[in-house]
Formats: sequence, structure tokens, C-alpha cells
Amino acid sequence: MTVRVFDQLPDGRDVHLVEVGEAPGPVLRLLTLGATVHDLEVTGGDGVRRHVALGHASSAAYLASGDYIGGTIGRYANRIRDGHLPLPDGDHALGTHDRGHHLHGGPDGFDRRLWDLLDHDDRSARFGLRSPDGDQGFPGALDVEVTFTATDTAIEIAFAATTDRTTVVNLTQHAYLNLAGRDAGTIDGHLLRVPAGHYTPVDAEGIPTGDHAPVDGTPFDLREPRRLGPVVRTDHPQLRDARGIDHNLVVDAPIEADGLRTMAVLTAPATRTELEIRSDQPGLQVYTGNFLDGARPAVGGGLYRQGDGIALEPQLFPDTPHHPTWPSALLAPGERYTARHQWVVRAAD
Repeated sequence: MTVRVFDQLPDGRDVHLVEVGEAPGPVLRLLTLGATVHDLEVTGGDGVRRHVALGHASSAAYLASGDYIGGTIGRYANRIRDGHLPLPDGDHALGTHDRGHHLHGGPDGFDRRLWDLLDHDDRSARFGLRSPDGDQGFPGALDVEVTFTATDTAIEIAFAATTDRTTVVNLTQHAYLNLAGRDAGTIDGHLLRVPAGHYTPVDAEGIPTGDHAPVDGTPFDLREPRRLGPVVRTDHPQLRDARGIDHNLVVDAPIEADGLRTMAVLTAPATRTELEIRSDQPGLQVYTGNFLDGARPAVGGGLYRQGDGIALEPQLFPDTPHHPTWPSALLAPGERYTARHQWVVRAAD
């Protein structure tokens, strides 16, 4: 177990780096800034150790970035139309910064906060954050925890939250993955499988246009593994505005005995490395790094550009407050929000 000072914020507070796990299994390096996945090191199917999560070289670069690289996202992952939050006690105006809409917790989301390191050991680290009443426009004080655990074959992430006033909560992890290595270029050669028969069409600003639609005959049909390069270059109206995939897929794989189900399987044939995403959430936001534009430095040097990593984010559906028939994001006093993710690493066939 390693804990050390990573650097300082502009106000002088220390940002710490926390390392959990042990080779040859996955080793995870986390920052107290944003409860951020700064680095994920795994053994590929070819026997080579690689860093497979994108990261920035400094806290300043994380704060300057608009890409949410590695951050823990909240209070509400994804978009809420016009920053308008209807709740039983009335309407609330949320912070907006994405074409007039609320995205990933607002202009000052959880990925930009300095979290407390509550406890840790060689295998796990638990972070905590208190979000006050009115934070980014959300009602209620929210107490949040996220625990990262490294096993011999997987990374497990557990979220929990409680509130003193009815609010909405939708937490996720925004790691960008490249199983060929964080400095290997694009993920065009990766294969992606997502067991989802429907996806959520969006307008030009990323807001759902209505109900979910069948994936049949679209680039969102990932029920069998497909190479990402040809998929994101498909001439399809949903891909043009987003410059690739930035969409929610409605996962219909069965829940297994441990309460989780397969959300996605990402494979890098070149390194024979496979990562399975499992979760208890109903949706998976697939984002193919469409707006990585070379504006921010990579942790190992160089600049991240379009398609250099993919974010696979289990979560509730986007804009659920305006879609009452979808799984609810409401959290009331006395209730406990929980969500679980698992990243299973193995050799590809």
C-alpha cells in the first residue's frame, strides 16, 4: 500500500496518490482529487504489463480539462435537459455548462473536489465527500463514499450515498481505457461487445429525444464484438453530431448471482487483453473519446487526441428526471443509494 503527495492545488492543499493492488494482478493508482483513476496497470494476455487508463500529469491539468478523465462523477452522471430538475417539492435550477444543459454534476462536479481518504489497506481505498444543500443547485446535503478494491483479477468499485432531503443521485466512474496502453494511439482496433437491444437516441446537444430505440441495423448493435474504428466512422445521423458514439445503451444481460451483470466486453487483439465491465446499473454510456482534441497533456508525455481511449460508464439513463417511466434517480432521507461496478481483466482468446 502506497500513499504519497502527488502535488498541490492552487490553494495549497495536498493532493494524494493512493496505490492498491499487487502485480501480476491489476494495480490501481488513485488521486484524492476527484477520487480519480489516475492509472490502471494490468498484465496483458501476451504477458506484458501495461498502463491502460488515460491520465493527466498534474492536478492543474485535471482541473483545466473538460474531459473528466478518470473522475468519479456526481451528483448526476450524464445530462439533465436545460438544468431543469423537477422534484416532488418543486422545480430546481441546476448549474449548466454544456450547451445550456447540466452535465456530470455541473460546472463544479465531484470530479473537481478534493475527497477525504477515509481508510485504506493494500487492496482497497475508501474516499468520502460531503456535498452541501444547494450544491450546483441540487437540494439536500449528500454524503457520498466510493470504495475501490483490487483483487487478483479485477477492480471493484462500490458507491454509496445518503441525503437529508429528497434529491437525485447517479454516480459513475469516467475512466478512459486503452488496452494496448495509454500511449498506444487510438482504440480503433479494439473490439467492443455490449449486450443491449436498445439505445437512447439524442438530439444534437446530447439530450434524449424520447424513448429508447432498437439497435437493429444501427452502429449501436454491439451484441456481437465489433471493431470500433469502422463503427465510429459509420455514416449515421446519431454519430455525426457526437463525432462518434456518446450514447446510452440499455443493457439486457441477466443479473447474475452476485447481483451484477455483464455490461460490456472490451478486447485489444494486439495485446490479447480483455476487460469485462460488470455492474448492477441499467444503462451503459459508451463514449469513444470523440472530443479529445490534443489540448491537454497526457500523463506519460504527449497529448491525447480523438479516440485515444474509450469510457464505458455504467449508470442510470440520461435525463431521467424528465422520463418518469425510466428507472428513477430519486433518493429520499432514510434511503441509501448504492451502485457497484467491476472491471475483470483476463487474457483474450
